[in-house]
Amino acid sequence: MITQQRHQVFTDEQWEKIEPLLPSSVGKRARPFANNRRIVEGIVYRYRAGIAWRDLPREHFGPWQTVWKRHRRYAADGTWDRVLARILSDADAAGDIDWNISIDGTINRAHQHATNTTRPDQDTQGATSNYKNLPDSECEPVGHGIGRSRGGLTTKIHPAVDGKGRPLAVVVTGGQRHDGVVLPQVLADIRVPRAGGGRPRTRPDAVLADRAYGSRGNREYLRLRGIRAVIPEKKDQIATRKRRGSKGGRPPAFDAAAYRNRNVVERSFAYVKQWRGLATRYDKLAIVYRAAVVISAILTWLRQ
Repeated sequence: MITQQRHQVFTDEQWEKIEPLLPSSVGKRARPFANNRRIVEGIVYRYRAGIAWRDLPREHFGPWQTVWKRHRRYAADGTWDRVLARILSDADAAGDIDWNISIDGTINRAHQHATNTTRPDQDTQGATSNYKNLPDSECEPVGHGIGRSRGGLTTKIHPAVDGKGRPLAVVVTGGQRHDGVVLPQVLADIRVPRAGGGRPRTRPDAVLADRAYGSRGNREYLRLRGIRAVIPEKKDQIATRKRRGSKGGRPPAFDAAAYRNRNVVERSFAYVKQWRGLATRYDKLAIVYRAAVVISAILTWLRQ
């Protein structure tokens, strides 16, 4: 049995759950990966401590180049998304997922080491979410998920968490992107496989979000998918509706009691930002940065 040390985060029980889900080698004829647990612990340690890859303690994790290459490979081929999907599938089979989900976005400052890349105009920047085994040129967003907001060069994490604050999906965009615009993509990133086979579950029971998500387009999108919207109405929308009188229609339904649980997504941000390498982005590539956010989500579920 491996004794858990200060530089380790996975217990033996947790590691036994994810080890079979990780690739054992690059290809059929390639040499099998050695010391996989040590490498993964090195990846987590780097983001927990917020240090440069070159500063990883060699005595604990081996050559930093090996740790970086493994993380880069797992980020590009969607390994961590498959691990999270399996964990979510087991949790759903056990009835442990609260499908009244909450959505929000949090801005993180991008370090100068992450921003020395070519970035187009802000309006053309996209987002990165589930990779689906696409090549890097297709899954890496234009602008690398870094934009200019009031805080300077920033990146934004858009998670969807269940009713207990555990992540179901993660999307990364530039910091200037409006939260409400990304709602359809965040929901599209939710794919929980069924333990007994069949189509994965992609539709939550309800979506809890703040006023930034209360556009007419978002409400219509949720209604067409049969998802209950727990979103307060904007003040300008209320004023417009009242000004139009009977033509303004009825106010959208709003469950104030259910909305009180929306703060679970805010609490989930507090856990993510305990990792210094996530609170400040040092990665040039959005897929690499997002992969670390997915690892933190995996640990959140394993600890439950």
